[in-house]
Parts: sequence; structure tokens; C-alpha cells
Amino acid sequence: MQTILSRTFIVLFLLLSAEISFAQQIKPFEYLDVFQLEYAGDPQISPNGDYIIYRRTGFDIMKDRSKGNLWMLSTDGKIHHKLTASDANESSARWSPNGAQIAFVSSQGEGSEIFVYWTDSGALAKLTQLENSPSNIEWSPDGKQIAFTMKVNAKAPVLATMPAKPEGAKWAKAPRITDRLKHEADGAGYLDPGFTHIFVIPADGGAPRQLTSGDYNHGSSLSWSPDSATIYFSANRNEDWEYDFRNSEVYAVQARTGIISALTESPGPDRSPMVSPDGKKIAFMGYVDKVQTYQTSKLHLMNLDGSSMQTISEGLDRSISNAVWASDSKGLYVQYNDLGLTKIGYMKLNGDLTEIVSNVGGTTLGRPYASGSFSVSNGGKIAYTLSKTDRPADVAVVENKDTKVLTQLNEDLLGFRNLGKVEEIWYTSTFDGRKVQGWVVYPPNYNASQQYPLLVENHGGPILNYGPHFSTEIQLYAAAGYVVFYPNPRGSTSYGEEFGNLLFNNYPGEDYNDVMDGVHELVNKGVVDADRLYVTGGSAGGIMTAWMVGKTNEFKAAVVAKPVVNWISKTLVADNYYGYANSRYPGQPWENFENYWKFSPLSLVGNVETPTMVLVGMDDLRTPPSEAKQLYHALKLRKVETVLVEIPEASHGIAARPSNLITKVAHTLAWFEKFK
Repeated sequence: MQTILSRTFIVLFLLLSAEISFAQQIKPFEYLDVFQLEYAGDPQISPNGDYIIYRRTGFDIMKDRSKGNLWMLSTDGKIHHKLTASDANESSARWSPNGAQIAFVSSQGEGSEIFVYWTDSGALAKLTQLENSPSNIEWSPDGKQIAFTMKVNAKAPVLATMPAKPEGAKWAKAPRITDRLKHEADGAGYLDPGFTHIFVIPADGGAPRQLTSGDYNHGSSLSWSPDSATIYFSANRNEDWEYDFRNSEVYAVQARTGIISALTESPGPDRSPMVSPDGKKIAFMGYVDKVQTYQTSKLHLMNLDGSSMQTISEGLDRSISNAVWASDSKGLYVQYNDLGLTKIGYMKLNGDLTEIVSNVGGTTLGRPYASGSFSVSNGGKIAYTLSKTDRPADVAVVENKDTKVLTQLNEDLLGFRNLGKVEEIWYTSTFDGRKVQGWVVYPPNYNASQQYPLLVENHGGPILNYGPHFSTEIQLYAAAGYVVFYPNPRGSTSYGEEFGNLLFNNYPGEDYNDVMDGVHELVNKGVVDADRLYVTGGSAGGIMTAWMVGKTNEFKAAVVAKPVVNWISKTLVADNYYGYANSRYPGQPWENFENYWKFSPLSLVGNVETPTMVLVGMDDLRTPPSEAKQLYHALKLRKVETVLVEIPEASHGIAARPSNLITKVAHTLAWFEKFK
């Protein structure tokens, strides 16, 4: 008996020691953990449903960049390995119709090229030597050709002939001249002249052949007819396409002759045509443009010649972002956002919708935006990126509503981190009684008997939505001891067209009330300390933050990140300067000066008393640094406590480089800690 008791004691002691040891390994989420994260993207399931190729993206701490490789999974979970031995960036994997080959894009040395991998032998071949990087690769149904899109360079305009410089002279560089409406893009910078066209190349190698021509861009997804004779695409080939920039039509191009015919002609974006497997119908997405802030994208059907057009998703007041035909042509699998969740459903041709999963996403690590993608096998098995509040995207498969998670890419790291718990919250708008949704993230080891400081995180867009997705920024805020609140106020997507369009000619507007109502809800519940309120947000979230401190003095400190503070200057300086008139505010700034100014946060700067940091990427072309400087300079002139943080080598997407994401969070927290 004594021996048994001794052994029992030893076992209990060992178990307790193991638990203590494990607990000692658990620690809060830290800055350098950002570099260790990985996520799955673009999962492509084989035609027979046995394998998945996905892009596994991680971060290089030495080069401060993301990097993605292709990995292969079996859907029974028994096989999981890298597709090739290459260490290059790989993406856009697409299965051949018979599943014997995989085409993909790889950047090895000079530019990106199309490669093909043979699944039976593991052989690998480079098919192309292209002028620019290829996109939208798509196999022909007979497996003999691969279509893709690529930019074809053009010469810049020349206005004057300069005299020849003396031999050896070091003159200034030649001027850069442009005559295009769109000539730059945030993250890319100056856009070299040229137009994107459609090409085909033999699947066993050969010379690429250009199918489209003219001074138009043909950069959409591609869909072949079942007989491999025609490619369907969307583009804007209208005569006034530069200024009619929201419009696009569905076209067909003959793969042999290059003859193009238009199939749609409605005003608005008709996009992403998909030919049914039986070759009888084309599905596509879009809407008739009413020129307003937000419109839901509908799913349409038509015959191959463009006749008998009908809208099949009229009963769904949500935008459809992606659609895939079922192999029997009796319906389509669709992706859409609903109440902050990204879902996949099956829609019959009569519009009846059956929800399949509601946890798609996890591929935007900075902030908890909607994201994710899926693909479908011939037998109806779906591969998708699975989103969780405490993990970036993993690969999952679902068949007959039975879901299996195939990867655990971050378990080695996040299994040993104490993360903030994410909780959904609904509350009532004091402006008009609408229900508003948001999420609250609690610090690790949260104690309900205590009150915590509140950090409000306003989302960008504003025509976007947050949801219950993993976010490095939110988790770092929670690890610093803040309760984090991120709402979806009016203007957010996933609540229908009417809700999203409440900001039409009214932005910022009552979305301010929606955010403040959520703040007061948490204060009244005793979750947070009313004397320790802080607010931040980037892009449209920066606009809202600047607007809020101009409307109220309830916050102890604010961080306005990459904002618009003056709609007049922003509209004529940003890379998308041509896209605001009439859809955001009536007319151009010089036609409606007072209205543009009325909605500019700078118009409220005389009210600001809140200590405010202004933060911006120095290469930001979407909300240019001049916007941040206007706010900073105004606050300095008013002697409001402020500081300007300019992040080098950062565009509007500050989180593109992990160190810049960390810089943004660290400076935000340092500013708030200064006023605790």
C-alpha cells in the first residue's frame, strides 16, 4: 500500500510539475512574434478533390519582407510538403483539367515567369521569358494552352528635344512626363506607360501569343469555353474609358483569331465572367452604377451570346465577391460578407441560397479585415482559408457540411502565447435606433472585477468591415493591457446596401455617433474606465479619429494614422483623385467647396484639445503625407500637444513590412502610455 501511495504521489508531482513548466512557457504576444507568423492563402483543390496546393506566406526577419511558397496537402491530411525545392516567391497555382500538372508563377532572379509542375514525376519546367509579370493564369479545358494577362510596355510622351550634352557631362535626369488620368498607385509608385493584354501559350512550352490589342487594359480573370476556342473576360474598352472608370463589360475573344465581341453594355462594373461546365451559361458579377457610395455586387446569368440576362442574387442584400460553378451547372458556390463574417454558400440558379461555412478569412494579419478565398473540386469538396480569432488563416476542407482543418501553421508559436479573447457586441444607435455591431478584445488574464483603459480602433474604407479575425495589431494592444473595441458603424459593408450607403454625401456623419455609442456602452457596463479612453485608426479610421477629437474631449489621447483631413487637397493629390466626385460628394471640389470643407476634419481643428499623434508613411500616395502635416501643423499652431511620426519606406499599407507594423503599434502605445 505504501508503495502504491508513493507511486501515486510521484505521478501527481510529475503532472503538476509539467503543468507549471508549460504555464511558465506561456507568455503574452510580443513584437518580434510578428516575424514568426505564417498564413495560408489561395487554396486550390485538385479536380478529383484529393489534393490542395496553397500559398504559405511567412516573413523574413533579415529582409523585413513577406515571402510565399507553394505547398501541397492531401485532403485526408496524410501528406503535407513543399511543392518545389525552389526558395523563390511562388503564387497563383492552378491545376490542369486532368490534375496531372500544376501551373504557377515564380519569381526567380529577373521577374516572374510561368512554370509547370508534373504531379506524377515531380518534373518542373519554366514555360516563359516575359516582358513583365504574368497574372490570371488559366488552363484551357483541353489542357493544351494556358491563358494569362500581362502588361505590355509603351513609350512615355516626349514634348521637347533636348540638345546633346557634352561627352562626360553629368546633367540632371530627364523629366518624367505623363498625360494619363491614372499615372501612379499607392504601393507601386509611378506606373510605367503600357496596357495589360491577354496572352496564350502552349502548355508544353512555346511562344506567347497576344490576343488583345489597343490602348485598353484587359487585366481581369479569364474563363475558357468548354471547347477551348473562346476566352471570356471583363474590361473597359469604351472610348472614354479613362473617365468612365467605374464601368466594365464582359467580352469574348476567339483564341485563334483574336476577334473580340462585347456581351454586356450596362453602366457599371460587369466583371469576372465564368462559363458553366455545360457551356450553356455565363455567370458574372456586378451592378448597374447609380453613382453612390456603396452598391452591392450581384450575381448575374446570361447566354453565351449575352442574351437572356437575369440577376439571380436579387434576394441577397450582400455583395458577392467570388463565385464558382458546380460541376453539374445547376448552381454556383459563392463567397459573401454577412454581419462581419465571411461566408461560403451554394446558390441555385433560382437564387435559393444555402450557407455552408461562415469562418472564411485570416489572410490580413495587420487588422481584422474580411479576407480569404476558396476553390471547389469536381465532386463539390471545398478548400478554403479558415479564420479564427486567435490564429491566422489555415487550410480547411468541407464536404457535405463536414469540415476538416488540415493545417496548424502557427501552433508552434501561438500555442504558447496568451492571447486576448475576442467577444462580439451589439448595441443601439442613439441617433436612429439602428443595431450596431462591434467586437471587444480583452487583455490576457482579464479580471472582470477591475476596470481597464479602452483603446478604440476605427476601421478604414470606410466601405469595408472588421470581423472576428486574428489581428497582430489588436493582439499587441490587448497584450499592453488595453480593452480594445473595434466597431462596424454605418457605412460598413456586410449589412446591406442601405446601411453601407448611409454615408453617401454624409461622411463623416452619424458613423461618429455609432462609435461613441459603443464606447459609452462599455463605460456603462463597467468594463472600462471612463477616465482612460484612447482612440486610433488608420486611413478612413484616421479620418474618424481626427473627426472624433474635433467633436469630443472624452479621450485622453489619440493617434491619427494616415488620415484625410482636407477633402479638397486630398481629392486632387491622391493616386485615386479622379474617383471621389459625385460618389462621395456632389461635384468636384471647385464646384462644391463648402461641402467638401464641411466634411473635412481640419474644419474642426479649432475644437481639438486632445493630445494627438499624427502618423503616416512617407511613401503614402493614397492619403499623402501632406494631409497628416496639415493636421500636425494646425495643432502646433494651436499649441495642442502633438507629434508627427513619419515612417520611411512605408506606403498606405504600412503593415506590408513587419518592422513598419511594429513601428506603428509601438509608437501608438508609447503615446497613450504618456497620458495614462
